[in-house]
Amino acid sequence: MQLSEELSKNYTTILKEELVAAMGCTEPIAIAYAAAKAYKELGVMPDHIRVTCSGNIIKNVKGVTVPNSGGMKGIEAAAVLGVVGGNPDKMLEVIADADDEARKKTRELVEAGICDVALAEDVPNLYIKAEMWNEDHKASVTIEEHHTDITEIEKDGKTIFIAEKTSAHEEDDKPKGDRTKMTLQGILDYATTVDLSEVEEVLERQVTCNTAISQEGLDNPWGARVGKTMLENWTDDVKCYACARAAAGSDARMSGCPMPVIINSGSGNQGITVTLPIVTYAERWHLSKEKMYRCLLVSNLVSIYIKHYIGSLSAFCGAVSAACGAGAGITYMSGGTYEQIGGTITNTLGNVGGIVCDGAKPSCAAKIASSVHAALLAHYMSVSQKEFRGGEGFVESDVEQTIRNMGYIGKVGMKETDKEILNVMIDKVDVNSCL
Repeated sequence: MQLSEELSKNYTTILKEELVAAMGCTEPIAIAYAAAKAYKELGVMPDHIRVTCSGNIIKNVKGVTVPNSGGMKGIEAAAVLGVVGGNPDKMLEVIADADDEARKKTRELVEAGICDVALAEDVPNLYIKAEMWNEDHKASVTIEEHHTDITEIEKDGKTIFIAEKTSAHEEDDKPKGDRTKMTLQGILDYATTVDLSEVEEVLERQVTCNTAISQEGLDNPWGARVGKTMLENWTDDVKCYACARAAAGSDARMSGCPMPVIINSGSGNQGITVTLPIVTYAERWHLSKEKMYRCLLVSNLVSIYIKHYIGSLSAFCGAVSAACGAGAGITYMSGGTYEQIGGTITNTLGNVGGIVCDGAKPSCAAKIASSVHAALLAHYMSVSQKEFRGGEGFVESDVEQTIRNMGYIGKVGMKETDKEILNVMIDKVDVNSCL
C-alpha cells in the first residue's frame, strides 16, 4: 500500500532524527557535551565543576568506559574531558579529538577533586545539569529528555537561553517526526514503497559505522569478548554470526572504543542491534543492497516505534526493543506477511520482555546476544505459524496492543524497579538486611 506523502515524510524525518552518529555510550557523551558547552559559555578554566543528573544517567555512566579517555570511567571523567578536550560543535562526537594531553589533564583534575556529582530528584529520566565556576564567573547548561536537547543556559546568574516550548513535535522551528502516527502496517508500507534515495545515505552510514565497530569487537580484546566467545564455541551458522556480530559491537563500545556508532532511539547499543543481524542475513542470503536497506528500514522503525512507548531511559533493556526490530526486519526479508512480522515481535516480547537495564557496561553485549537470539527464535516460530496467543500474560491477539502493553510495563510498571536498581548500584540500600 502506498502511504500518503505526509506519512511517508514523517517516517523519513523520524529516521533522520534518530540515526545520528555518536561515539561511545551516549550518556557519558551527553555529559561531556553539556560540560563542553558550559565551559564555552564560562570562557575560562573553572575552579570547580558540578554535574547534577537523573538516576538513569548515573546508572548508565557508572560502569562504562568514557571513550577517548584512556580507560577512565564515570561522570567526573566524562565532564572533565568535555571541558579540557571537548568540542561542543561536534555534539555526540564532542570528545572525538581529545588527545594525550587532554587525557592526562583530565586524570589529574579528576584525582584532584575538581568535579562532584549530585542526584536530581523529580526530573525527566534523561536530565543533566553541568555547572562550573571560578571566583569571578559561573555558567551552567541543562539537557533534558534527549541527549543533545539543551533546555537552558545560564551565565553569571542570568538566563541567556531557554528552549521555547512550542508543541510536542516542534522546537525552534525545526520539524520533528510524530511518533504517535507510527503503526506496524505504516512501517511496512513505508519500507516497501519509499524512494530509497531519500534515506540511502543515512542507512549506508549506519551499515558502514556499525559493521566497523562490530569487526573491531571481534578482532580485539574489548570487554568480556562476548561476541568472540560465541564464535569460538557455537556452531558458525547465520544465527550465531548474527548474535555474535551484534554483541561484538557492544563489546567494543561499552569498553571505550572511540569508533562512531549510528544510534537508534538514543542508544548506540540499540543502533548496533538493529543493524548487524540484518546485514548478516542479507550477506548470507546474497540479497541486493536495495533489499537490505528496505529491511533496515523495518528494523530501525520497529525499534523506534516500540521504544516510543517505553521512553528513552528506563528499567527496560533497550536491546529487547532493538532485537524486535531486527527480528521483524529478517521476517520481512524472508517475505513474511504482516501477521508473521507481527508474530515475530509478539514472540520476542513474550520471551525476553522482562530483561532489566542496570546501566551501561560490558554485560550489555550479552544482553544483546540473548535478545537477538530470542528474536531469531521468534522469527523462525512465526514463519512456521507458531505464535504466543492473546491472553497469555501481557500478549494480545493484536500486535499493536501487545506493543502498547509492553510500553506500559516498561514505562510505568518498572518505574519503581528502576529506582531500586539505582539504589543497589549506589549502595543506598542494605540489600542483606532486606533478605
